[in-house]
Amino acid sequence: CIVAQRQGHHIALFFTGRKHAGENLADVLAHRASTLAAPIQMCDALSRNVPGELKTILSHCLAHARRRFVDVVNDFPDECRHLLETLREVYKTDALAREQALSPEDRLRLHQAQSGPLMDALEKWLREQIEQHKVEPNSGLGDAICYMRKHWVQLTLFLREPGAVLDNNICERALKKAILHRKNALFYKTLNGAHVGDIFMSLIHSAEMNGENPFEYLVALQKHHQEVAAN
Repeated sequence: CIVAQRQGHHIALFFTGRKHAGENLADVLAHRASTLAAPIQMCDALSRNVPGELKTILSHCLAHARRRFVDVVNDFPDECRHLLETLREVYKTDALAREQALSPEDRLRLHQAQSGPLMDALEKWLREQIEQHKVEPNSGLGDAICYMRKHWVQLTLFLREPGAVLDNNICERALKKAILHRKNALFYKTLNGAHVGDIFMSLIHSAEMNGENPFEYLVALQKHHQEVAAN
């Protein structure tokens, strides 16, 4: 699933097949006007999410990094609490920006002022845990720390780029549509059937994300099929 968002508008695209996420994204970006600036791409840190030679401004999911600490919180409660409470404040700042309907530029300035010092202190804390041998690198906590340090630049893009989001949760929620459909239908008979299913799933979820009734939208497409074909 690929979810595009800009200025309050959303489009969800679903792909069923043998291609990995980066290849599907490359197919989509190939249709994008070459005069446009590179888009911000939010994903987890898997290499197969990158669309090959097509350039994007890469941002990694802070929720994925956070989850690694949640998984070991029972074994390292004090250390994990420090990180989780820091990220909680960052998410509070992001929620405040949404509540106030700030522009991408104003949201960036707010994060730089309030989240920037917190993330700088967190980066220093992460470095000290490894360099001062406070944490065994091969432990669960060490693995979580090393992951976050390795992808720090991409995880903190929201402090440098207007419009960069914190996590990939919007896409994770959209994927529940595909998972629910798979549980009900199990599989497609042909690749063409999968393509048709993807089109309808994309239309339905895009309508939902934009506050429209999917059934009424699909009916309108049928009633005005000539205008749809012409556009």
